[in-house]
Amino acid sequence: MRIFAIADPHGNYAKIDGLLEKAGKIDLALVAGDITNFGPDEKVMELLDHFDAPVLAVPGNCDHPSILEVLETSNAVNLHHRSHTIGDTVFIGSGGSNPTPFCTPFEMQECDIGSGLEEMIEAAESNNMNIVLLTHAPPYGVLDEIPSGHVGCTSFSAFLGRVQLIVCGHIHEARGVVRTKGTVVVNPGMAASGYAALIEMHDDGRGYKIEVQLLHI
Repeated sequence: MRIFAIADPHGNYAKIDGLLEKAGKIDLALVAGDITNFGPDEKVMELLDHFDAPVLAVPGNCDHPSILEVLETSNAVNLHHRSHTIGDTVFIGSGGSNPTPFCTPFEMQECDIGSGLEEMIEAAESNNMNIVLLTHAPPYGVLDEIPSGHVGCTSFSAFLGRVQLIVCGHIHEARGVVRTKGTVVVNPGMAASGYAALIEMHDDGRGYKIEVQLLHI
């Protein structure tokens, strides 16, 4: 499966077509939040117009919670606190972020941001499915560092080692790929600045492999 992943377009979609061209043929697109820059919610439709492949999306902290209603009426799959199965892989999502100092529109307490994720992950594990977690905020301690320290979500770090892949964003300066505890964590970078990631997931006969190429135009 070839997955095109973006985060943080913040309402600026000028680089999306160029990134898609660089990625080549894809089977699926993942959007890891901050689709708009504090609205309007309908901007999400403009973003989705760029994709021919199926899109799974979660909102970010700079999106209004009401964007979920627009996602529901779109061609994308709203993955916020939901799961979606493709073949032998379950995609599970959680949008918004843990609290920030900026009082942005879509922030939640840790107990709410992880709501329902444990049950969905347990169900996927019981069926021996591969699990991809799509979030806006990164897991605490991984691709989450700013000058003042780590600002990631502890609810997500609890799933390291239990899911095969986490795609996140939020921390613009933390673009990268980290493999820890058997989980690959990818922050594609800020799509508004021309960053994305191409993720290839496949079984090579010896086990499940995840390869990541960071894209920039």
